[in-house]
Amino acid sequence: MPQRDWSDAVLYFLVLDRFADGDAGNDAGVDRANPGGFHGGDLQGLARHLDEIASLGATAIWITPIVRQDSYCPWAQGDPASGFGGAFEHCAFHGYWADDFKVLDPRFGSEDDLKALIQEAHARGMKVLLDVVYNHVGYGSHYLEDSATRDWFRKKPVDCAADPLTCQVGGLPDLRTELPEVRAYLLDAHLGLAERTGLDGFRLDTVKHVEHDFWQAHRSATRERVGPDFFLLGEVWGGSAQVLDDWFVNDEMDAGLDFTFKGSCESYVQGKGRTIAFSAYLEKRHRVREGYHLSHYLSSHDEPSARMNLGGDQGALKLCIALQMTSLGIPMIYYGEEVGARHTTWPMNRVDFPWGNRPVEPGRGVERDASLRDHYRRLIEIRRRHRALSAGGYERLSTDGDLLVFGRNHEPSGDAVVVAINRGTGPAEAQVAAPAGWGGRAVDALSGEPAAVTEGTLQVVVPPRSARIYTGP
Repeated sequence: MPQRDWSDAVLYFLVLDRFADGDAGNDAGVDRANPGGFHGGDLQGLARHLDEIASLGATAIWITPIVRQDSYCPWAQGDPASGFGGAFEHCAFHGYWADDFKVLDPRFGSEDDLKALIQEAHARGMKVLLDVVYNHVGYGSHYLEDSATRDWFRKKPVDCAADPLTCQVGGLPDLRTELPEVRAYLLDAHLGLAERTGLDGFRLDTVKHVEHDFWQAHRSATRERVGPDFFLLGEVWGGSAQVLDDWFVNDEMDAGLDFTFKGSCESYVQGKGRTIAFSAYLEKRHRVREGYHLSHYLSSHDEPSARMNLGGDQGALKLCIALQMTSLGIPMIYYGEEVGARHTTWPMNRVDFPWGNRPVEPGRGVERDASLRDHYRRLIEIRRRHRALSAGGYERLSTDGDLLVFGRNHEPSGDAVVVAINRGTGPAEAQVAAPAGWGGRAVDALSGEPAAVTEGTLQVVVPPRSARIYTGP
């Protein structure tokens, strides 16, 4: 079922080069033994395997940038904690080191390939967001040497802690986005591609390093050139409902990544902190400005994976997944985490998608966890079925010990859900007020088991390290 609106979305984020290789003819320079090299994933491969994502229940896809990339591959030292602590060549497989904003990288595919992908996604009821970069280019980009563009960049290195607007993020050449000619060029490059291909929106990279008035002009341009429904999801590092409001208040974007959920959830399911404090945190997320959205995630290409941070504890991970799918915001799934991908920390937080025994490169033969995928799929199905989980309010019902019970109620539709999370090692019980209209019975949507409702009171019974999602008859 297509998403009703963006509050109802489930977003799937993938590093295109790591997903599926659909055209071996564009595999120039592919080195799958190098964790920082190109591995061959492309638009054709993604289009061919969209059902892998659609059958999970995702309603939208976010793909990494696809413009032509800088050929410079600096040497880097891996994090020993990642499982790969040696030196390696770090190339622009991720798409964030542009060489030319107006040309697609042939290793990713052509504009026709992008159009075909979008058409196939739309046929499955899914939207497509493309990651775009306005702040910087690659270390060896041709813009730096071209006489017409070399003055587009700041010359003096600046620490991002001192000035996020004029700093060089990661030492990358910083575009002077305050210049009218730079703005016009970048807008024409990115919005022109959206106009020609039918993209549904952008994921905006490094938002806090570009001026607010740029984003306001960008918003006006997207509405004029691509349409009023063109969706903008921004990356403001450290974003939360409070932090992101600086960009929501003047309508610079529709949604922002919530950097607070991951760590808060990981800590809670590991027994850190009081249950009442975590409940207060979940409730605080509802203070997001009306009409705007948070997008919460458990893993990403820029942070250690939840699986790693939880020490491989599958039970704890499943609790976080349940909390993600029952909390306000647009849940973002990082490619492969739903099938147990061995993401760790950089550079191994960008490993190949696990295809198991399916003959798909570059992750052919990489083991996958079908039972974990079923857990994700079931939770997404429940979320999509119940409007209360995507657009309802938050009510704290019980926070005793290790048992968290909260209600989500969507008044316009009359839908109500009660969520119970037991992070403890023993069973937990509570009696809470049942939503009006439930009568004498309820059911746990996850297990299918019935639950008693007596004189308006729901009997909550949750096994150790388990979740229950109670719904009415």
